[in-house]
Amino acid sequence: MAKRRKETEDEEEKVDFKMPKFDEEAFVRKEKEKIKTTFISFVFGCIIALISFGFWTLLSGNPAQWTLVLLFGIFSTAWINYLFRRFNFDIEGLGRKGLFSAYAIYILTWIFVLIVLVNPPFYDDEPPSIEMVSLPMMQEPGGTVKIVAHVVDNMDILDNVVDFTLKYNNTIILNDAFPLENNIFLYEFENPDGLIGTFTYTLSAEDTSGYTSIHNGTFSYDPDTIRIPEPTGSDTPPGPTVRYTTDIKIDVKPDVDWVYYIIDGHMINVTKAESGFYTSSPRKEGWTRNSEANLSVYAKVFYFFENVETGFNNTIIDTDTYYYNVSSDSEIGTEAPPSITLPQPRYVLVPGFEAVVFLFSLLGVALIVKYNRKQSKK
Repeated sequence: MAKRRKETEDEEEKVDFKMPKFDEEAFVRKEKEKIKTTFISFVFGCIIALISFGFWTLLSGNPAQWTLVLLFGIFSTAWINYLFRRFNFDIEGLGRKGLFSAYAIYILTWIFVLIVLVNPPFYDDEPPSIEMVSLPMMQEPGGTVKIVAHVVDNMDILDNVVDFTLKYNNTIILNDAFPLENNIFLYEFENPDGLIGTFTYTLSAEDTSGYTSIHNGTFSYDPDTIRIPEPTGSDTPPGPTVRYTTDIKIDVKPDVDWVYYIIDGHMINVTKAESGFYTSSPRKEGWTRNSEANLSVYAKVFYFFENVETGFNNTIIDTDTYYYNVSSDSEIGTEAPPSITLPQPRYVLVPGFEAVVFLFSLLGVALIVKYNRKQSKK
């Protein structure tokens, strides 16, 4: 009896279930409203982006430029509800998900269009960027100084040339225009008159939008750029006697990347000690026991601009030669000199903010379309 009662109840449940009637007219009306809200959100995003671009240009140079424009775009979101009511859309029918989709389309459209408008070729308010160095900052008489600059702009440098002025004691030595080669400016000053003291220089670059950047720098010539204060070597042989315990202290005034000396044809690297001097000793290989040694000091400086494969370097050569009388200690010339790690090219990843925003925009639109299709199937 219980089994028959259960079968009867199952049959009644099957009979009572009815398929809901599909309201095709309401479904079509709802989908049309979704399409209209998407279109209005997109158009509204474009309009606010154009207005934001106007504010952007008016606020050029203001440190709060991005902040104010961003706040304007966010606060303008409130107009979407007004527009939907103005066009008699069923806001309650859209639901939270529908409103979220409309807001998302507006925000992504606004950001993407604004980013495109505030960058070349539509707009440019940035002067050229100049990174410039003197190699070296201080040189011995008889040496050269290389002045190197990396000049870039988000548009183009006018006529691909820069203006360079070099002065000594406020007297203009050089004032000329130089072409750029792969955005690089290079000038090598040979100092033919043997001038001692500080030189100043100015490099200016103008882009095709009329914005100009100016970079100022200095370098100097000094006969004591490199010297050995201890032990003081003689200008002529045989010079003072040095033992394996003697510290050779080398004073190099400018910042350099590699210091070495050559003694009797052997090159020996030198490292910098905590005292600030570059130090070595006759224990290093290359020194010969019971000999009269002549020593010459060199320093090299290297520089790589960011994301530029080619590097630049220059050498400081001490104008003095130092003579020493080397003892007969058995420890002379038995220790290997230190190894030196030289600078390498510098690579920095460019954020590519516009590309990131574009990809996120495409992703957002794809997700919204996918969601709307899923809702349509329901």
